[in-house]
Amino acid sequence: MALQRVITDFGADHAFALVPKKLQEHYGIDLSASTVRAITEHHAEQIYQTEERITDQPKTEGCKILIGEIDGSMIPIVKVDEEATDKRKNKTLQWQEARLCLVHEAGSTTPTFGATFSGTVADAGQQLYHCAVQSGFGKKTHLHAVGDGATWIADQIDEQFGAQGSYLIDFYHICDYLAAAAKSCAPGNEKAWMNKQKDQLKQNNYPSVLEELDAFLEADTIEAQSAPVRACYRYIKNRPNQLDYKAALAEGLPIGSGEIESAHRYVIQQRLKLPGAWWTPDNADSMLALRIIRANEKWDEYWNQQRQAA
Repeated sequence: MALQRVITDFGADHAFALVPKKLQEHYGIDLSASTVRAITEHHAEQIYQTEERITDQPKTEGCKILIGEIDGSMIPIVKVDEEATDKRKNKTLQWQEARLCLVHEAGSTTPTFGATFSGTVADAGQQLYHCAVQSGFGKKTHLHAVGDGATWIADQIDEQFGAQGSYLIDFYHICDYLAAAAKSCAPGNEKAWMNKQKDQLKQNNYPSVLEELDAFLEADTIEAQSAPVRACYRYIKNRPNQLDYKAALAEGLPIGSGEIESAHRYVIQQRLKLPGAWWTPDNADSMLALRIIRANEKWDEYWNQQRQAA
């Protein structure tokens, strides 16, 4: 069991082909890459199958404010057609979205993570709820969620948390739209124009921003990729209830979702997007669970359970 833990530890962070060299370097043990993969994926599957999923409503009052973020990240997937006659051409490579979420109490720097690959958006929302409960969500807790303009995220905040949750569009995502529009609205004076619009948004005066954009709207006959002002206008106009930056800033809460974007790199991409690495749909979920249990600092707990069961 101690050796399996070492192998899984290496396999969770490094390409399976590199692990045998590390085992030889540190322990003088010779194992094949296929054995390393089998052991790592076995424990990843064990972790995935025993994931705790909380659906009950909390009975305590809970903490005052939680911060939650959720977003998707594309990972490489290979699908194998077992019925294909030509085994050289029975694999299809594609990219699919894994959804990562995190929650922590306001003022804390230690988030609780959750992730899903094969699940639906509702499964992703339930992962966020599970993380919230683990982080102190209760009957009097408010979840301050931040993310991009994906409608499924806002819908899940509403479905999972109701009146106890609010959703704020990532401020810097809106700024990307404004930056594209600035070239048409204020050529040669883009920076000053941008600063003015950002100040207006931070004061919740988005109608003034829409009025500014309206004067430069492209005709509907112009294709979307050539109409940045129209894209920015619609992006803001369609999300009036997700722009309360003034209240968030007043309470010292984040208005950007940089925390989840950073987490994508060190939780998911650092292992599941290694050059040349492709995953089957089944083991993608398992490897995600393995990465999450480490990120949530429950690694020792899992191995203690395995030792007791042995």
